[in-house]
Amino acid sequence: QVQLVESGGGLVQPGGSLRLSCTASGNIFSIYGMGWYRQAPGKQRELVAGITSDGDTNHADSVKGRFTISRDNAKNTVYLQMNSLKPEDTAVYYCNADRLRTSRYAPGRIYWGQGTQVTVSS
Repeated sequence: QVQLVESGGGLVQPGGSLRLSCTASGNIFSIYGMGWYRQAPGKQRELVAGITSDGDTNHADSVKGRFTISRDNAKNTVYLQMNSLKPEDTAVYYCNADRLRTSRYAPGRIYWGQGTQVTVSS
């Protein structure tokens, strides 16, 4: 059984910073991509940032220059450093593991965390 557990969300003032963490645990052989998505009330879930096992990253235009994704492959952990936060960054942030394999011959599957709330408000 595989679990993704996020931490680090909370309430922060505009201009502040937060660091999200997500660790995948359980029977894991490999993970290709890990990423962060967010969903604000009344909106669709959107990609915030992603990173491959080789360290290639992509960030949504709305967060470029403010958010940075990183990853520790040995710990199956992905981070999202969020700086210069804005009220429009308020959302539930979800961790994602893409093409996670539980053994050498198992197919890759997508797994999601339960989400962590980030609220940017004065």
